[in-house]
Amino acid sequence: MTAETPRWTLPLLTAGQAQKEMTHNEALTLLDLIVQPCVEAVGLDTPPASPMVGQAWVIGDQPFGAWQGRADMLAGWTDGGWRFLSPRAGLSVWNGAEQCRSEWDGTAWRTGRVAAREVTVGGKKVLGAQQSPILVPTGGQVVDIEARSALEAVIGALRSHGLVASG
Repeated sequence: MTAETPRWTLPLLTAGQAQKEMTHNEALTLLDLIVQPCVEAVGLDTPPASPMVGQAWVIGDQPFGAWQGRADMLAGWTDGGWRFLSPRAGLSVWNGAEQCRSEWDGTAWRTGRVAAREVTVGGKKVLGAQQSPILVPTGGQVVDIEARSALEAVIGALRSHGLVASG
C-alpha cells in the first residue's frame, strides 16, 4: 500500500499508525489548497514576506528562498508554514491579481484563455467553431457604396472577433 494518493500526493492513513490525526490534518490542509483553488497571483518567484493563513500563489519559473526548487507549483501558507502541490494538466485556479482563471496545460500556466467547442447563452448557441471566410463584395452591375461599406464593417468585426476566417 502506498503512503500517498496518486494524483495530489495527499497523505494516507496506514493500519496501526500512531498520531493518525497528524496525517489526516495534513491531507485536509492540502485539500483546502486544491479544492476550488484561488490564488493571489500567478508567476511569483519570491515568497511574500508576511502571508496570511489561507493565502496561496502559483510559483514562477525561477523561484528562490522558501520556494526554491518548486517552480510552477501551488504554494499555500498555513499555520504550519508553506504547503506545496504540483499541478496536473487541466488544473484551473482563480487568479486574483488578473481577475480571471489561470490553467496549467501540462507545461505552463495560461491566463485568461477559454477553451470551448461552443458558447451558449440561455440555452441558445451563440458561438461555435470558426466558419469559412465570407468574401468582401468587390463589384457588380449596381454598386451601392453605402451597402458595401456596411458589409465590409460587419465582416471586419466578425473577423476581428475570430468568428469568421480571413479570406
